[in-house]
Amino acid sequence: MKLVVRVKLLPSQEQAADLDATLDACNRAAERVAAVAFETGVKDRNGLQKLVYADIKTTFGLSAQPAVRVVKKVTDAYASLKAQAKAGLLGKSSSQRYRRAMNSAVSFRAGAAQPFDDRCLSWQFDARTVSIWTVAGRMRNLPYTGSADQLKTLEAYRKGESDLVRRRGAWYLIATCDIPDPETYEPADFLGVDRGIVNLATTSDGTNYQGRRLGRYRRWHAHKRAELQAKGTRSAKRRLARRSGKEQAHATHVNHKISKEIVSVAQRTGRGIAVEELDGIRERVRLRRDQRSTLSSWAFHQLGQHLEYKARRAGVPFLVVDAAYTSQRCPRCGHTERANRPTRDHFSCRRCGLAGPADVVAGVNVRNRARSAWAFVNRPVPAPV
Repeated sequence: MKLVVRVKLLPSQEQAADLDATLDACNRAAERVAAVAFETGVKDRNGLQKLVYADIKTTFGLSAQPAVRVVKKVTDAYASLKAQAKAGLLGKSSSQRYRRAMNSAVSFRAGAAQPFDDRCLSWQFDARTVSIWTVAGRMRNLPYTGSADQLKTLEAYRKGESDLVRRRGAWYLIATCDIPDPETYEPADFLGVDRGIVNLATTSDGTNYQGRRLGRYRRWHAHKRAELQAKGTRSAKRRLARRSGKEQAHATHVNHKISKEIVSVAQRTGRGIAVEELDGIRERVRLRRDQRSTLSSWAFHQLGQHLEYKARRAGVPFLVVDAAYTSQRCPRCGHTERANRPTRDHFSCRRCGLAGPADVVAGVNVRNRARSAWAFVNRPVPAPV
């Protein structure tokens, strides 16, 4: 299992200036390489490297290996763009977004992340320092810091490239760690998890993680953004820049807390975790204009990702089941009807009379489907006749 660990660099003012110049040079070089790739149509790594290698080394002051990394970054960006277009993530081929993306060269922000491999970056774990290539020469004894768990994971499992990135004036290294998967145990049962907007997550045990506070936080940020955008002054724009990303970071923190608690409960009780398949829900659901921002900011996919990787890391079985009618199906008699859910919060079966919180009932249905799926996949193979 691959995880990323982010550690914070602690450069002096002179070191920060050299890192800034390095990131700027690498991204200006990437802009040049991306333009050449778009104009010539050459987007494979070896072919593109032959066209631009000598030029970007001379023009932007890059050493051999950083120049190679810049070319690789550009080819990866074009490969990602092609994959997004093929998967329909850019819309239809006739849409303005699709044409704008496919009919222009890939661009890179001045502060976009730059990958460094082991030839450009080395780690001294005992001293908690790194040695990194810059346009001003090799920068040695650059200190870094992080949480105890992050540092332990980094030292034990770091493998591959690390990305240098600047965010809000601070410098970070994002390292890839390859952690071996623990053996998954045989679950005694499953813990069904229903994800939603009003209630971020509800388990089949009846535990409810409400989204009211997060919703109020989002609405407050939206109100403040609207106020600052309406002013349009230089000061307002600076404040908007400082506030950017805070809402997303808070939602990520909430999802981490919820997923950690759910995985802990499942591990302690010897159960697996089951969630419903929600991919593509934004395309399937038609909403009023005043509901669109709420759905677009719903971080259900991230919560599912957190649950999956935390479960894998703990050896907890994890299943994704069909979400169809989980909120309308009676878990006791199986009767499925839209009228079974007269309100958003309440479930009442029209056939057998089973009633209760709608999200808990959905979580129970998710659990039941996981039970069936696990039993089917792990059914004994009949002996040959």
